Amino acid sequence: MLIDIFHDPVCPWCRIGKKNLFDALATWPEKEVDIRWHPFILDNTIPADGYEFHSFMQNRKGIKAQELQYLFDSTQRAGEAAGIKLDFNKIRLAVNTKLSHRLITLAPAKVKNDVVEAIYKAYFEDGLNIGDIEVLIAIGRAYQMDSRELRLQLSDDAAIKAFVAESIFTRPNGINSVPFFIINNKVKINGSHSVEIFLQAFNRATLVNI
Repeated sequence: MLIDIFHDPVCPWCRIGKKNLFDALATWPEKEVDIRWHPFILDNTIPADGYEFHSFMQNRKGIKAQELQYLFDSTQRAGEAAGIKLDFNKIRLAVNTKLSHRLITLAPAKVKNDVVEAIYKAYFEDGLNIGDIEVLIAIGRAYQMDSRELRLQLSDDAAIKAFVAESIFTRPNGINSVPFFIINNKVKINGSHSVEIFLQAFNRATLVNI
C-alpha cells in the first residue's frame, strides 16, 4: 500500500492525523506500506529567526489572547485523545519549516518516519526552533546521520528552493490545507480523521476498482 502524506511540522492537526494513521496501520494486516512525505509549508514568509509565537498566532487568526488560549486548549485535548502531547505553552517561536522538510527528505528510508516524529516532538513538546539548523542537525545525528554532510545539505539554497517550489505546486493541484493523505493514488483524506476512518480508507484503496 502506498500512502502520500502532505504535512507541515508546525501543524498540530498534522501530528494528530499522523498518529491516527499510524495507529490504524498498526492494526492493518498488510504490513508492506510505502509512505512518502511531501512538504506543505504553511508560511514561507517567516524569517529564519522566527516570530514570537503567541502574538503571531493572534494576528494570523485575528483573535484575542483569551480566544487563542481556548483554541490551544481544545487542540491540546484533541491531541490527548489521540495519545500525543501538544504543549503550546512551551512553544516560543512561529518558525519557517523549509529546513525541517529538507531534513525529512534527507533522512534514510528506514528512519524517515522516526525523524518526522522527532521533529514534531521537538516543536510541540520541547518548544525547540525547528527552523534552526543546529536543532535539525542534532535530530539527524540522533538517527546516525552525518553532521558535517547534513550541515552542507541543509545549507544548499538550490535544494531548499526546490522544496519551496514543491510546496507551492501542491496548491494548484487541489491540496489547499494539511494534513492531506492519498492512499494508493485513489482515496483522498483531507484533515485529521479517526483511526476508523483511516481503516475504511485502506479498505477502499485496496479494492481493485473503486
